[in-house]
Amino acid sequence: MKKMYKITAPEGLHARPAAILVTAVTPFECDVQLTYKEKSVNLKSIMGVMAQGVAPGSIVEISADGPDAEKLFQTVTEVFVSKGIGEEC
Repeated sequence: MKKMYKITAPEGLHARPAAILVTAVTPFECDVQLTYKEKSVNLKSIMGVMAQGVAPGSIVEISADGPDAEKLFQTVTEVFVSKGIGEEC
């Protein structure tokens, strides 16, 4: 399962928004990846996400594989919108 999101946070996907996303996905069993500029990292890794250097206005792809992937995407989309991190494309 994959979804695309546009980053709308003025600071991009740096410390605060990255921490919020990592915290939101960590409880899920499935494997979840964030892909930006053809490089994928584990979305459960704060250092991996921050190392991507995702700028405001960028499009990222989040992919998940596992038994609770659908619930994970509901949570991710909710967090993106409610915390002002981004929007689903």
